[in-house]
Amino acid sequence: MNQKGIDGGSGPQFFGFSATIRRFRYLPGGFLDRFSPGMIGCAPAMKTSRSAKLFAESQQLIPGGVNSPVRAFRSVGGQPRFISRAKGSRLYDVDANAYIDYVLSWGPMILGHAAPSVINAIKKAAGRGTSYGAPTELEVTLAKMIREAFPSMEKVRLVSSGTEAVMSAIRVARGFTKRDGVLKFEGCYHGHSDYLLAKAGSGLATLGIPDSPGVPEDFAKHTLTVPYNDIGAVRQFVSDHRDRLACIILEPVAGNMGVVPPAPDFLAALRRLTAENDILLIFDEVISGFRVAYGGAQALYGMKPDLTVLGKIIGGGLPVGAYGGRSDIMDLIAPSGPVYQAGTLSGNPLAVTAGIETLTQLRKKGVYKLLEDRSAALAKGIGEAAKKAAVPLTQTRVGSMLTSFFTSGPVVDWNTVKQSDTKRYGRFFHSMLEQGIYLAPSQFEAAFLSTAHSAADIEKTVRAAQAAMKSL
Repeated sequence: MNQKGIDGGSGPQFFGFSATIRRFRYLPGGFLDRFSPGMIGCAPAMKTSRSAKLFAESQQLIPGGVNSPVRAFRSVGGQPRFISRAKGSRLYDVDANAYIDYVLSWGPMILGHAAPSVINAIKKAAGRGTSYGAPTELEVTLAKMIREAFPSMEKVRLVSSGTEAVMSAIRVARGFTKRDGVLKFEGCYHGHSDYLLAKAGSGLATLGIPDSPGVPEDFAKHTLTVPYNDIGAVRQFVSDHRDRLACIILEPVAGNMGVVPPAPDFLAALRRLTAENDILLIFDEVISGFRVAYGGAQALYGMKPDLTVLGKIIGGGLPVGAYGGRSDIMDLIAPSGPVYQAGTLSGNPLAVTAGIETLTQLRKKGVYKLLEDRSAALAKGIGEAAKKAAVPLTQTRVGSMLTSFFTSGPVVDWNTVKQSDTKRYGRFFHSMLEQGIYLAPSQFEAAFLSTAHSAADIEKTVRAAQAAMKSL
């Protein structure tokens, strides 16, 4: 496993204060019964009356008042801020508050919000029509760019979301192997299709939902789960269920229970095990693709899965997904083969245009070095703030995705992630929010950086973290 330090590279890092992998293990400090901005010397609380009014209205119209669960602030308390616009590293809400944004629409805004070249490209594309339901040259261009970045994706199919891409990849894996079983890892989230909601991370982890009602038992029985980073457990399951396993799917860098890097040799051992047993290996790189490196986690770790799932960044902020892999597998997909998958908006010209421009910008020299430097500085600053305040913190980072877990650590799988103090994270979140720093409203999510985040943004964020940690 690539293990580069703070001052260079984008390898997996548990941040300490040297250029090698370390973990923060701080002694617990006292903490407040509840968060109060005045306790940390913040400016007066932000005005949020317009957001409050909209949230009350939305709850009468939309389940929970939101169109994706984690947005509701259930795990951190309080009410969500309704956003009116975004630019660069900033979000602006309906009450005219500004925030430095580390959610970045959950990862895709790697160039920052409303990047001028991306917006200009979208405007030109929109002037030519927003959807055709027919093939375009744009789709060919994006497919070429994806294959150049991910050589394992010999053929690519574009879809409209990460959930759709994962669902389709598993369907073709089952068609190829003529088996039904899927092995996934606890805490890894692969979208909300029925058979993948067993012990999933992301929103389910945030809301404390172990599995979702509404999933037929006959579907769920085909999904097996094991702890992330536990290759021994995988070997045992493969030994017991080899004849029924179509595939093993995982996030090669977990991002949906917070950032959890793969253990040394974990991915390589999975690759050997699946190859030896004729089981397909699927990398879900919806988050890590183009985020941890231009060629994703598989480029970073030198791996070649059978199938790969992408999303987020390849749409430049618009809805998109893709799956691809070996030609002999992908040729089973209709119309080439009998495995059916279709989508009216697949290859949408606006999303594909935004993706092409985003990837074009990411190929420029120095982009990933900038992301690495900014991310390392942010992680170091937050870690030092926690240490000074004697707050237990374990930080994880791979490239420009990172998480600060409020636990003494280590963090290696869902069981250790769950040891985090979510109430303390909630107080930290609200302290940062009142100081104009927008973090994920859940302990079990990643923070992301963009090329639009400046050194001044990082400095302001670290100062806010210093004040917030003192309150904990």
